[in-house]
Amino acid sequence: MINHRLFQHYGIDTTKHLGLDKMCPRPFDTVLVDKNGSCFACECTAWLPQSIGNLQVSSLSDILDSDMAREIRNSITDGSYRYCNDKQCMYLMDLSRVGWSTDRPATRLREIRLAVDDSCNLACPSCRLDKIFLKGGRSLTRRMLLIDKIIDYIGKCSGQLNIHIGSDGDPFASLVYRYFMRRVPDLPNLSYTLQTNGLLIKQMYHRVTHIFNNLKTLNISIDGATEQTYEKLRRGGRWSKMKENLKFVTELKSKHGFDLHLHMVVQRDNWREMPLMLELAESHNVDRVYYNPIQDWSVSNKFDEIKAPEHLGEFRSVLAVVKKSPIANAW
Repeated sequence: MINHRLFQHYGIDTTKHLGLDKMCPRPFDTVLVDKNGSCFACECTAWLPQSIGNLQVSSLSDILDSDMAREIRNSITDGSYRYCNDKQCMYLMDLSRVGWSTDRPATRLREIRLAVDDSCNLACPSCRLDKIFLKGGRSLTRRMLLIDKIIDYIGKCSGQLNIHIGSDGDPFASLVYRYFMRRVPDLPNLSYTLQTNGLLIKQMYHRVTHIFNNLKTLNISIDGATEQTYEKLRRGGRWSKMKENLKFVTELKSKHGFDLHLHMVVQRDNWREMPLMLELAESHNVDRVYYNPIQDWSVSNKFDEIKAPEHLGEFRSVLAVVKKSPIANAW
């Protein structure tokens, strides 16, 4: 059943018809699993917030073939995108960013995005008020059971499958994600994408070398290009440790051949460092720098005071400068 209150919360008009003739492949080949076991046919729950099933009560195979999954896919093939958040989805906001096709995408899972634990060693003000770390109890047990079900599905999957770990928490700080990386079988059809703050890579690398052997993309979130800004916005992090890990990651990139991306949440306190972030990236052989405007996750009641001043001419000038770089991706 469609949860209309949920769509109202995100400001999504489910009666709209965008009239697109090109089809987004995400509802056909991607599933995100959250910490409650709810599954979503997209890579972000804010972009398409309707669950297609829950892993606590159904198998992943059944969820992917559910009536709700088909309903979501139909909203893509008919061109309406009625369940999609066209105010937040980066693909709908810029149709040139992905090579969509006019042909109906094949319904075969190609990516599982794990968002089952928000434990992290940092408490960034753009994300949370305090540190979150799940270290025991029923919640930890329940999420590890979710991991077991996902691993069971992975073991039976014969096609190429990419596993995206992180974005809600840090893969190397989370006991749940460590459990996954320790238990997942080393299969030739698997590849990985990691989203991390980067501070524990050097410390944890030798425990998860098999993941790096099959690593497709390493995404590192880093919101400052100077010590003062970094330590203010990545609360709990140390600039010296970040630089140490970036140097180590550069060496790993040469060894394993993965793509390296930096992510910067652009806000009031760091937008002037956008060009410096490019310099930092170029000095560490980074393939892509993503500049993402800070989103209102209801963390602060003063969001208007912390977001970047996009109306200022100086801001637009800085944005124009970084957009000229071939490795920059900015809104």
